[in-house]
Amino acid sequence: MRPDPSITVNNMKANKLRRDFDVTLTVYNTATRQKEPFEPIDPQHVRMYVCGPTVYDYAHIGNARPVVVFDVLVRLLRRLYPKVTYVRNITDIDDKINERARREGVSIGELTEGTAKVYQDDMAALGALPPDVEPRATAHVRQMIEMTEILIEKGHAYAADGHVLFDVTSMPAYGDFANRSRDEMIAGARVDVAPYKKDPMDFVLWKPSDDETPGWDSPWGRGRPGWAIECSAMGKEYLGVTFDIHGGGVDLVFPHHQNEIAQSSCAHDGAALATYWMHNGFLMVEGDKMSKSLGNFYTVHDLLKEFRGEALRLTLIATHYRSPLDFTKAGVAQAKRTLDRWYRAVDDVEAAAELPPSVFAALSDDLNTPQAIAEMHALADKALAGDRDAAASLRAAGEVMGLLQLSREDWEKGRTKAVWVRVHRAVPAREVSTVVTAKGFGRYSEETIERLIAERVEARKAKDFGRADEIRKDLENKGVVLEDGPKGTSWRLKG
Repeated sequence: MRPDPSITVNNMKANKLRRDFDVTLTVYNTATRQKEPFEPIDPQHVRMYVCGPTVYDYAHIGNARPVVVFDVLVRLLRRLYPKVTYVRNITDIDDKINERARREGVSIGELTEGTAKVYQDDMAALGALPPDVEPRATAHVRQMIEMTEILIEKGHAYAADGHVLFDVTSMPAYGDFANRSRDEMIAGARVDVAPYKKDPMDFVLWKPSDDETPGWDSPWGRGRPGWAIECSAMGKEYLGVTFDIHGGGVDLVFPHHQNEIAQSSCAHDGAALATYWMHNGFLMVEGDKMSKSLGNFYTVHDLLKEFRGEALRLTLIATHYRSPLDFTKAGVAQAKRTLDRWYRAVDDVEAAAELPPSVFAALSDDLNTPQAIAEMHALADKALAGDRDAAASLRAAGEVMGLLQLSREDWEKGRTKAVWVRVHRAVPAREVSTVVTAKGFGRYSEETIERLIAERVEARKAKDFGRADEIRKDLENKGVVLEDGPKGTSWRLKG
């Protein structure tokens, strides 16, 4: 079989980068609790899995931290290796989803589809590239059932009262990854002491569903999978039994990742689930734990109405990924000022062919983004003093950091890279369809424009032409031109 020419070219570039800089990528491995040289299983193909969102509500800024952190990592890996497969799942089977759908009087599918779309748009606004594969739990229940059956056959799980549970006593090393004693794990997991459990620590692989709860047929009756089995099954489906990197927030170390390891290792005769485990640190907001009662519960969706996506991104990577991060709006404002300066520095220059050695060295040292940012400041100083090579290097550094993705003009006008333009008809908003794409728009978000156009449609139906005209003029002042036609109302940007 002939080799993939794109992989061959990428391999040549990656080998040159490693040879020219003579720097080894190191990462902190949670499994060994130390920094280690990164040595992929297959140097031709690096494989990474990161736990994604449970789509029952808008993502908060803490949810965005791993997305941005591992986006920087995957950008770096793609500079170093010819092929990288990045998988980030969407959990659309969960009791929180079931409860929210019941409370709002909508179907599970309607809730998860809408929330997942907002999540994808919000993460894109932060400059995060889409994963190569974004599997949904609902599409992989068969694989979850199959893995559960294997665990039962091998004596690591048992069926009881419509449930299937993992038998933690069958795995002597259970808890080693999390570095916790049995008492600590019981306290940390808030275990459910149920009569059908052999041991209080046993966790659910499968549970029964009543008539009003989503469920699938299985050998143990109609039911749904437990949380951890979802990632074990989807990781294997797309990356194999053992892959290179598994990532997520530090809050997932126990019980989620410990349980993933137990399931996958026991199902595959002791094979490791991943070689390297990477976890970003906790996030505080305005000096406190994020809480709605404290008024510091920030969703990405709301923050994007107030701040630029790149400014939010720079704020999230200004602190080393493993350290706690105190996210503040003052910090975002400072990040915006930094980006204003950097955009002036890179005005009218293309990115350099190679990543600056100082930035490459910083990122290769366990993704040291604060040091990389310091190097970018130094490059900006030189660029603003007239050094065009420094300006090109700063733009190249921005590419791997997911920053400086616009022209200076677009940045200063508040534009984004790309947004969706929609046609609005006199129907509920969820039925509006996407028809064309275009560049960004001033201070109004896509959601705000859609809401105002939908409101205008309703005003015209109610013959409130004064309000309809007021909305049209408001949007026009923001650079949004409305065009009414037989198929409904479309919009475009001025110019």
